Amino acid sequence: MSTSASRPWPVVLLTALGAWFAAVPLLIAVGMLLGDTLLHGVGPYIVGILALSAAVIVLRAQDLPLFVEQLAIPSLLVGGGTLTMGVMSDLDQVGGALVLLGVVLALAAAIPQAWLRVLLGALAAGLLGVALVPESGWGSATVRVLWVLHGLLAVWVLATHAPMPRAALQALVEPLSTGWLLATVAALAWMSGTSFLVGGAVGANELGGIARELHGHAERSIFGSSLQLLSAALVLAAAALGARAWPALRTFLALAVAGVLAVLAGFMPTLGATLLALMVVALAHRWRLAGACALAAAWILGAFYYQLQWPLADKALLLAAAGAVLAALVWVDHLRQGRNASAGSVAASSLPALPSITSGRRSWAILGGALLTLLVANGAIWQKENLIANGTKVLVPLAPVDPRSLMQGDYMRLNFAAINDTTLPLLADLGGKRPHLVVKLDARGVATVVRLHKADIALAADEMLIELTPKDGRWVVVTDAWFFKEGDAALWQTAKFGEFRVLPSGRALLVGLADADLKAIEVKAQ
Repeated sequence: MSTSASRPWPVVLLTALGAWFAAVPLLIAVGMLLGDTLLHGVGPYIVGILALSAAVIVLRAQDLPLFVEQLAIPSLLVGGGTLTMGVMSDLDQVGGALVLLGVVLALAAAIPQAWLRVLLGALAAGLLGVALVPESGWGSATVRVLWVLHGLLAVWVLATHAPMPRAALQALVEPLSTGWLLATVAALAWMSGTSFLVGGAVGANELGGIARELHGHAERSIFGSSLQLLSAALVLAAAALGARAWPALRTFLALAVAGVLAVLAGFMPTLGATLLALMVVALAHRWRLAGACALAAAWILGAFYYQLQWPLADKALLLAAAGAVLAALVWVDHLRQGRNASAGSVAASSLPALPSITSGRRSWAILGGALLTLLVANGAIWQKENLIANGTKVLVPLAPVDPRSLMQGDYMRLNFAAINDTTLPLLADLGGKRPHLVVKLDARGVATVVRLHKADIALAADEMLIELTPKDGRWVVVTDAWFFKEGDAALWQTAKFGEFRVLPSGRALLVGLADADLKAIEVKAQ
């Protein structure tokens, strides 16, 4: 039996780092010696199989020194990468993915370490997804990927509920299914798009226009509209599973909440599958996986904010209506419990016992949550209104953008000339702070960049700051996109300047676009 479990984790970490530092130069030297053997003929297969075999032998050995054991991990990566080069060069995408899927499953069966099996399970899910998507010629690419992700989730459900005649098989399937589920749920969250307020900090995920994509294809393809119905149905299926196992979920309030979530899932085609996965792992008392699924579900709900097929006011109205319905249901349930004290007793279930919450504390909790929500939302609104009211009007020239990406649906890609010729530092070099540009305004209010601001250089009387924002690994002036109503693309194509409001601290807000004559572009009322 290995003694690794008794080793202090700092010792394991330091030894692993030493093994990797020793292995990387060795692997580079071997690669240089083999040369073209790794690129042509059977060379990639021989080297890959030998490296994988050596790694498996080391990982299966008992009571090996920790340093030697850690050397197997880079060997596993190099062997897998080399074999992948050979397979993908000789086979098409589908065939290559299926062959590599078989290799991954064989490695998982041969390697006893559970954490490696989790990673291999995630890789297996990705390979099967790659194999399935090109085979499908129906619907748009986004619709096909979503259907494949739902299929991967179905495979996971079948695998986790299939009878396991032997303990060894169960020990193999459990970590594999964990990695499989995590990869699938992460892909569903990623496909839903950037979640609320995340885009301003780390940049937007433009893969996330799912609702818009389905909206455009719903009338032409049954596959797109069926996804929305499937998402709602999966929420109801999750509610049925929960109600069957836990009497606490058979109440009117629980079923009503499930109905509200089903309606929301109809507009968010990745939400239903995620909630179903959440219920399945919760029923199995796998709370870490349940937490991951809950986080993905919260991300998907937040991503609805950035779906562009609806005006922002309509999206806010839908979410506010859903919240109001949920609040009303909670209040009705509270009144029913007040009239009938026996209604507060819940039948025993398999859920862990939760601490009781008195009626008064529950009311205060609901009131506090509502006040906190209003405080955060109105605080953000007040900040924007204050910036618009008190900020200096600044016009920043727009630089040409590749016409192929100038217009995409109902938003315009923006590229500001102010930062194109300015050498900007990396975020890491600033200690997490954002850089500021020093600009001068001419008589018309058009900004010209003077330099990158440094703390030890004071501003002149006619200079001001503009703060930059990180977006997709680069710096932008507030944003790189301007959103507008569908059908108004021709109007906004005349834009030559971005109109900002800027505070003395450099904080800026894009409030509109202007044409070559510096006139604000406005949409005429219809």
